[in-house]
Amino acid sequence: MHKWLFSTLIAVACVMGVFLLATGLPDKPIDESRGLKPGQELLKITATNFEFDKKEYKVKAGTNYKISFSNSLGNHGVEFQGLDVKLDKDNPVAEVTFDKPGTYELKCSIMCGPGHPNMKSVIIVE
Repeated sequence: MHKWLFSTLIAVACVMGVFLLATGLPDKPIDESRGLKPGQELLKITATNFEFDKKEYKVKAGTNYKISFSNSLGNHGVEFQGLDVKLDKDNPVAEVTFDKPGTYELKCSIMCGPGHPNMKSVIIVE
């Protein structure tokens, strides 16, 4: 009586399997800390629509950092005010040594929409 239901479920499962094989599965996560030089630390900054993942980032003065920037939503960049560092999707990694203690402002460097002027964060160098 319900033979058509079982056949339909098998057909749907096959179509979904072919779809997953054709579009591919997501890549495995990359361990960015593997390529660090001795004494170097990793600082990850992620941008979403009109905000950075943290309101403030704390780093140690005199330490060399590998800064990794990524967009999880939208098209953004980051500019470090006073440090001459700009990162975006084409240039997502930089090496920076924070020499002077203080507070540096981060701003979005790409006009990303109506929330662009308020897209700010800070780096506190201790």
